[in-house]
Amino acid sequence: MKAALYTEFNGPITIENLLDPVPVYGGVVLKVEATGLCRSDWHGWVGHDTDILLPHVPGHELAGIVSAVGKGTKKFKVGDRVTVPFVGGCGKCAQCASGNQQVCDNQFQPGFTHWGSFAEYVGIHYADTNLVHLPSNVSFETAASLGCRFITSYRAVVHQGQVQADQWVAIYGCGGVGLSAIMIAKSKGAQVIAIDINDEALAFAESIGADFLINSKEQDPVEAVKEISNGGAHLSMDALGNKITCYNSIANLRKRGKHVQVGLMAGDDYDPKVPMHLVLANELEILGSHGMQAHAYPEMMNLIKSGELEPERLIGELISLEEGAALLPEMNKFKGIGVRVINKF
Repeated sequence: MKAALYTEFNGPITIENLLDPVPVYGGVVLKVEATGLCRSDWHGWVGHDTDILLPHVPGHELAGIVSAVGKGTKKFKVGDRVTVPFVGGCGKCAQCASGNQQVCDNQFQPGFTHWGSFAEYVGIHYADTNLVHLPSNVSFETAASLGCRFITSYRAVVHQGQVQADQWVAIYGCGGVGLSAIMIAKSKGAQVIAIDINDEALAFAESIGADFLINSKEQDPVEAVKEISNGGAHLSMDALGNKITCYNSIANLRKRGKHVQVGLMAGDDYDPKVPMHLVLANELEILGSHGMQAHAYPEMMNLIKSGELEPERLIGELISLEEGAALLPEMNKFKGIGVRVINKF
């Protein structure tokens, strides 16, 4: 198969011909039809993820067609159109038994614990636990854009944040995660405030539902959120993963508000300062959100099928595998609007 490969962290990413994967017991092999280009892949490439063993094929947001089925797999067959969350559960540990495959003790993560989807084929473990049948009216490109950013935002806003109609929601960072969160919060009837340093990204956020825009290079976002919302956000999310945005997302909450951390904290941002005096005095909640379980997909998929959610609007550019390999090292420069999806292999 053709695949993007790197043999050292921060090193060249080259297109190589590699052996096709073989399905493991309980697993499948997918012919990759589309895969997203995500900042988490950049974190892996620079060496922030200790699960990655070199050489490595990145890519964790994917959709495709089952091309081979391993022994022990019962729910899927060759030819099925499928997608998969970026965190796969083993189906046997205590976390999986409680329905929380997104924090499985033995998790399978294509593009991190195993080779990923920047390739013509990818092997998926624990298929019956993790694969999701793809409705015929949802394209491979849209499904690939769901796999990390949209599902993480959906669970963060709806399940973890428990957003309610007419609440104030602040979203820090208008990349793929933040834009997804804006669309989802707005669909639930919230008043949404988008915060970024890029006016073009903010304009796009407004086009998909943001009610108020804050350029944090031009004004203090904490004070601006409090003024706009008359006291602070009920729910706030750091969709970027930065010491400053994490702090500000907590600091702009009203009493008993919720902060959800979705942006990956790594490298220099690994150990952020937290305004614990506000957490204590105002009874704030700090929550993490790490993907979404495969069994939770139907709720979100039904909203997509009905048109209440339109994740396809977040796709900014369709690119080739070669273009994806060239763009991955630039992912921390925050260029471009929306989600880039590889659909040419």
